[in-house]
Amino acid sequence: MAWLRNKHHDRDPLWHVQLVLLGVIILQLFLPARLIALPKFLLPALEVLCLAGLQFVTPKKAIFESSIRRLFVLALIALVVVANATSLQLLLQALFTAGKSDAPELLLSAVGIYVTNIIIFALLYWEMDGGGPGVRRANKNDENDFLFPQQQVNIKWYPTFTDYLYVATTNATAFSPADASPLSRRAKMIMATQAFVSLVVVAIIAARAINIL
Repeated sequence: MAWLRNKHHDRDPLWHVQLVLLGVIILQLFLPARLIALPKFLLPALEVLCLAGLQFVTPKKAIFESSIRRLFVLALIALVVVANATSLQLLLQALFTAGKSDAPELLLSAVGIYVTNIIIFALLYWEMDGGGPGVRRANKNDENDFLFPQQQVNIKWYPTFTDYLYVATTNATAFSPADASPLSRRAKMIMATQAFVSLVVVAIIAARAINIL
């Protein structure tokens, strides 16, 4: 069963991304109406369309370059960013006028925004590192934005979306990288941005909501 712990994938599994994004869409649908700036089903519907389109525009091979696929991924990231950023802004405003009865709802909303923030950056790392999932398998490690421990030993291994999800999760919770080291300046700046946003959500929103309780 050792192969299950660090299975090598012949190509980056797309269904990992789709499953996580479906979770994001569900979180958005469960947000209270006062924390959604646009019509409730508009952004989730557009995200579903992009998610479905990604299935058709992603080449079914390990190494590829596709500007259309990258456009779909960037559109997905942009839509989720818009939805999460507007909800975060509205949540901050709601905290200063909230009463004790609003605290549970605000806490749950803060958790949803925090989790969505992790997934946004996981998608960004996944698409950014070494030019994206179809390009980095043809790159040398010194051309990548992140260095994973498995890449420092002589084994056949390539990171997939779940590895970047782990990077984003540890960076959001510990405010620092865990196993994967950022190599490029853009990776360091984006990780710093993620840590700052996570700090705002955890330290300000959660603390205020608990104080209301």
